[in-house]
Amino acid sequence: MSEPVNEYVLTLSCPDRPGIVAAVSGLLAERGCNIVESQQFGDGETGTFFMRVQFAAPGDTDPDGLRGAFAALAPELGLEWRLHPLAERPRVLIMVSKGGHCLNDLLYRTRSGLLDIDIVAVASNHPDLRPLTQSYGIDYHHLPAGQGGKAAQEAEILTLVEHYRADLVVLARYMQILSDDFCAKLPGAIINIHHSFLPSFKGARPYHQAHARGVKLIGATAHYVTADLDEGPIIEQEVARVDHTHSPEELVAVGRDVECLALARAVRWHAEHRVLLNGDRTVVFR
Repeated sequence: MSEPVNEYVLTLSCPDRPGIVAAVSGLLAERGCNIVESQQFGDGETGTFFMRVQFAAPGDTDPDGLRGAFAALAPELGLEWRLHPLAERPRVLIMVSKGGHCLNDLLYRTRSGLLDIDIVAVASNHPDLRPLTQSYGIDYHHLPAGQGGKAAQEAEILTLVEHYRADLVVLARYMQILSDDFCAKLPGAIINIHHSFLPSFKGARPYHQAHARGVKLIGATAHYVTADLDEGPIIEQEVARVDHTHSPEELVAVGRDVECLALARAVRWHAEHRVLLNGDRTVVFR
């Protein structure tokens, strides 16, 4: 019978130089670890090296010992690194307003085993999607801005993040602008989805604006949230072709589909530790 193993994902970035792959693989080999998957990328523009390694470690391996070994290696190579046990599923808090298509898609994919996350709660500035959420046995929190204003509402959201020990916040068509202070508290831990017509078609009814201009592509962008509205590092984009026969309502329907696809992929890749930040961009090891 095969010996028990535990799988981990190591992600790292550092100044590019010879010997990085050898140093990492050598460290793992010395501890009896077997590399299952390895991807790397050297950014010639910034001189930065990125790497994702999935490996199996003997069952009796001490995770703290592994972390200590990488911590000892880090100064020599200038590593920024993280070690993730593969068995630990990210805990996700979903934020939503009235549109339920992205929420419904994430709930279905998670229940069906297509998305390896734990949706711990859903919060909204409207009560409309409570029945959908609770049909999956998930807590729903209605957090209207109310008299306390945005600051009080965002404080409640942060309380939920702490209470549920959420690793990731997903804005599944949450139609509220987050404050700079809120974004700063969760760097690289908030994913948003929006239609890719921005900034060409700002404001209300963007698909109707797009129809009036005769667009030929419908798009959606999933990105990390920063203080710069809808300009955070892009994780994934999806498009679909349309033509003159599509009504504004049909454009909206197509838009919903591409939003669901782009957001689901972004959440999956984040959950699998395949997304590394590279300044205002991302490196995605698909």
